[in-house]
Amino acid sequence: MVRVLVVDDSVIFRHFISEALEGRPGFQAVGEASDGLEAVQKAEELQPDLILLDIGLPKLNGIETAKRVCQIAPGTKILFVSMNRDAEVVEVALSSGGLGYVAKSDTGSELWSAIETVLQGKRFVSSSLAGQVFVGTASEEVNPLPRQDARIIHRHEVAFYPDDDSLVGGFSRFIEDALGMGSAVIVIATESHRARLLERLSADRVDVGVAIERGSYIPLDVADTLSTFMANDLPDSVRFLKMAGDLVRRAAKAAKRKHPRVAACGECAPILLAEGKEEAVVQLEHLWDEIARRFHTDILCGYLSSAFQGVESRHILPSICAKHSAVHGQTSGL
Repeated sequence: MVRVLVVDDSVIFRHFISEALEGRPGFQAVGEASDGLEAVQKAEELQPDLILLDIGLPKLNGIETAKRVCQIAPGTKILFVSMNRDAEVVEVALSSGGLGYVAKSDTGSELWSAIETVLQGKRFVSSSLAGQVFVGTASEEVNPLPRQDARIIHRHEVAFYPDDDSLVGGFSRFIEDALGMGSAVIVIATESHRARLLERLSADRVDVGVAIERGSYIPLDVADTLSTFMANDLPDSVRFLKMAGDLVRRAAKAAKRKHPRVAACGECAPILLAEGKEEAVVQLEHLWDEIARRFHTDILCGYLSSAFQGVESRHILPSICAKHSAVHGQTSGL
């Protein structure tokens, strides 16, 4: 008997799936949950063989739910069943612990095939998503991009600056180097830092106006950007990956290289640190690291050293450094 937990915020869809399971020999619907936190609790209590899991759940989205379930119920297999058809979200869902992904529009024709495939420990993705999503074996890391160049390395770096002038100077050098190599650049910073960067770049004879017009220089306000994916003082991974993925793809179109490359620098996490949202800082750095890996994007995060002078924030410094491929600046005295 295969014991199944059904997780969806639609009571109608939950009941539909549960009734279908009960009418199938060898399957039993052992429970239902309407949000991510309830799903985690029931997964721990029931230890089901399979969870049919939606993405857009209240309290805790499906991707974060899957990560927690993998820790508390390692023997449980996860099949995502969602209306979300965004390729980036599907790939992240598969890398978060899910073995399969079925679009709700395909459940009538593909749900049972998906369940049987996942129960065998194999990957399954709806046929309607074929060509959009990279599907490897269960033991392979899911990578949505073709391996354009085996020499490309993961570059997600962090720099600690003693003051604003140093931060602006560090970002300016990063931007000039990237533009000089034909990359497109995304800058997510405060209004004052964006203005000073324009001054510094113009003084160095970088035609920022032309770069903005071409789309190879994309300046964004850090507060506006954070508002697109923050929920309950934590980054919503689905919203973030959709936002960041769309942004990188947009920038890549303007890159002047055979294989488009994008560079990004910013201070989203540092702003959250200044607001005392330490857990959000660590989670956000993890998400940016995932973007760097998946899109071969060069990312530089800039922190002011003064942010770590207090005992309250100093303890998360190792966690921040661990999320980066390289660390620049003095940290021993922090």
